[in-house]
Amino acid sequence: MEASTAIFALTNPSFFLPKPSMITGSSSPSLFGPCKQRVYARSTRLHCNKMFVPGFGEASPESKAASNMHHFFTYVAVKIVSAQLESYNPEAYKDLMDFLDKHSLNDGDKFCASLMRESPQHKALALRILEVRSEYCQKDFEWDNLQRLAIKMVKESNTRLMRDYVQETTQVDS
Repeated sequence: MEASTAIFALTNPSFFLPKPSMITGSSSPSLFGPCKQRVYARSTRLHCNKMFVPGFGEASPESKAASNMHHFFTYVAVKIVSAQLESYNPEAYKDLMDFLDKHSLNDGDKFCASLMRESPQHKALALRILEVRSEYCQKDFEWDNLQRLAIKMVKESNTRLMRDYVQETTQVDS
C-alpha cells in the first residue's frame, strides 16, 4: 500500500498550493446590503500544461512576438504604400523615402507619430500607412500559414543541427 501511495505522490507532484475556489452559499442580511457566505473547496490537482518561460518579466513570449509582429506590419504597410506612391504620386513617394532616410522604422508607432507631425502632407501618408497596416493585419496576413511555417522551420532546423552534431561526433577515420 505504501508503494502505491508513493508512486501516486510522484506522478501528481504539487509544487504550488492550489488556489481555493469559492462556492457561494446563502446570503445573510447586513447593514451594508446582502452578504454571501463563502465556502472554500480545495483542489489537489495542478491544472497547467504549458511551459514556464523565465526571463520575460510581465509579458509572455506571445506578447513579445505580437509586439514584433506589430512593428513588422508597419514595415509591410510602408512597403505597400511606397509601392503605390511610386507609380501614381512620385512627389509623395520622394517625401516618404526622404523621411525613411532620417527616421528609423524599428518602432512602427514612433515612426508613424513622427510622420504625422512632420507636415500636413506627411500626416496624410501616416494615416494611409495606419489604414494599410490595420487592413493587412486583419484581412491579408495568413496567420495559420505563419504557424505552419514556424513549426516547419523549427523542425527542419532541429533535425539539421542534430544531424550535423551526430556527423561531427561520430566520424570514423578511414
